[in-house]
Amino acid sequence: MAQVEADIVAHISGNVPDSVKRALGRPSVLMLGHYLTDTQFGASICKRLVSKEIAILDKAEEPLKKECRFVCELTTEEDMLNIGGTLHGGCAAYLIEACSTLALVAFGLARNEPQVVGTVLQSLNIVYHSPAAVGDKLRIVNRTMTIGSRAVSARAEIWNDTHHRLVASGTNVSMQPSPAKARL
Repeated sequence: MAQVEADIVAHISGNVPDSVKRALGRPSVLMLGHYLTDTQFGASICKRLVSKEIAILDKAEEPLKKECRFVCELTTEEDMLNIGGTLHGGCAAYLIEACSTLALVAFGLARNEPQVVGTVLQSLNIVYHSPAAVGDKLRIVNRTMTIGSRAVSARAEIWNDTHHRLVASGTNVSMQPSPAKARL
């Protein structure tokens, strides 16, 4: 098991601690352990995600602030397609939401900022740019945008590495859930 974890860490580029790479090196372990069951939508897709890069970088627009870049990959398969034989918009939305959340979680773990972990989706905005077909290799590039005391945001781009084009892009705004109200 230790060799498997070492192999996972060795195949992920970026400057985050190895503990973060181990925690997020196999996204399905985190997501299926905390968010999904094996039978829920997205579980089979999630199992195929491969983490490639996790880094904390200076923000290009504001060098005094940091952002997390989280890159993962997978190949388009039959269970991801619409009736036209291309990547389903719902599947693209799932990838944008799930993978941008991974960037937020990675940022929280790397920077010890617990308000990032455990947020719930508030808003997801997506633009669809081009199709992806079975066998196309997809690269999902995610960057955190803002980290507030209650709300966080990240953006994602799904790139078709096979045909060198942008498939979809989107932003994820998530927030800390309100405490449950006491029942009388």
